[in-house]
Amino acid sequence: MSTRLAPGDTAPDFTLPDADGRPVSLADHKGRKVIVYFYPAALTPGCTKQACDFTDNLDFLAGHGYDVIGVSPDKPEKLATFREKEDLKVTLVGDPEKKVLEAYGAFGEKKLYGKTVTGVIRSTVIVDEEGKVERALYNVKATGHVAKIIKDLGL
Repeated sequence: MSTRLAPGDTAPDFTLPDADGRPVSLADHKGRKVIVYFYPAALTPGCTKQACDFTDNLDFLAGHGYDVIGVSPDKPEKLATFREKEDLKVTLVGDPEKKVLEAYGAFGEKKLYGKTVTGVIRSTVIVDEEGKVERALYNVKATGHVAKIIKDLGL
C-alpha cells in the first residue's frame, strides 16, 4: 500500500504524457496552485462525470489561480478518445506504470462492492504555489466532488 500524503508534504514531482503524448510536469505549474486528481479509468461513468465537472469549472478555478491535472493509468490514446468524446478541457495525463499514482498514495487496496481489490483510489491532492501539499483527499466521490472542493477552498 502506498503512503498517503498529508498537508505540508512536498508533492512528488512528475512528468507524464498528456492525451497528445506531450510531457506535462508538476514543475511546469510552479507559482500556481494545482489540483491533481486521480481517477480509475477514462470513459467510465463516474470518471466521465468527474472530468466533466472539472471542465465545467475550469475557468472559475483558473480565475482563482488553480490549474487542474487529471491522472489515470490510461495510455495517451485512450485519454485523447475520452477528451474528444466528452469535449473535455481539463489536462489529462496517463500513468500506465502507476508510479505517480503510488507516489501520491492513490493506488492500493480499496473496497469495491464489498470486496477488497487493488486499484486506483479516487483521490485529489491540492498543491500550493511552492509545490507543497495543501490538502490531500482520499476515497472521494466522483459526483459532487468539484463543488465540494470549491466550497472547502472558500472560492
